[in-house]
Amino acid sequence: MLKKLLSVMMVTILAASMFATSAFAKSDNARRSLVALGDSITYGYNLGKDNSEPSQYAFPFLMAQVAKLKVTNLAVPKLTSSQLLDLVKNDKGYRQDLKHADYVTLSIGNNDLLAAVSGATVNGTLDVAQLQASLVTTVLPGILGNVKNTIAEIRSLTDAPIVVYNIYNPYQVSNQLMHTLTNQLLTQLVNNNLGALVQSLAAADKCNTLVLADAYTAFGENQLLYVRQNDIHPTIEGQKLLAEIGEVALGMKK
Repeated sequence: MLKKLLSVMMVTILAASMFATSAFAKSDNARRSLVALGDSITYGYNLGKDNSEPSQYAFPFLMAQVAKLKVTNLAVPKLTSSQLLDLVKNDKGYRQDLKHADYVTLSIGNNDLLAAVSGATVNGTLDVAQLQASLVTTVLPGILGNVKNTIAEIRSLTDAPIVVYNIYNPYQVSNQLMHTLTNQLLTQLVNNNLGALVQSLAAADKCNTLVLADAYTAFGENQLLYVRQNDIHPTIEGQKLLAEIGEVALGMKK
């Protein structure tokens, strides 16, 4: 009798445990997923105790709080557009995460531009003509081609909405030379072409869910508030703003 009672109790406990595990898994799986692709901006660089892992203040996590999303932040500091394309095409982990994405954020190209600035700087002096020439002939075409191919690769894996961020001016207004020059280059060369690319791809996107988040306009001339001093990365307020424009672009927030 005792053995029979114990047996019934064990079956009951096991069944309850399996039900609870199944219910938890179902609840967890029911959460929509946001996969974030990008560099140190998406990573939330310099916002935590150290940079060993993405900061919870990074904009993908802030977006998740509003929409109650599960976030997979795949951003890598110092990542270039060609390196991201390689990861999306060849990294099994990236591809698997993208297959299960309900939303995708893409912010890339910043390090390509910073490398161009560095390459055109000799003995602390920026050669503006050399910078413009390199942007026109190699750097910008490279960014645009890599972004286009990255989006195509993402779309081959998921029908999820994709939001592409353009590039904000990271230089403080007090750094008049670099701030003014960067504004000119971003408006007349970089962001206008990036915007045109996204618009063209969006028109041909069968999923009709490819949109642009205008970080440049959102940051405007408020680098003092949105960009860390002696740094190029967003402050927490800057990350909040990036989250907000991403939410609006994806229709999460009106």
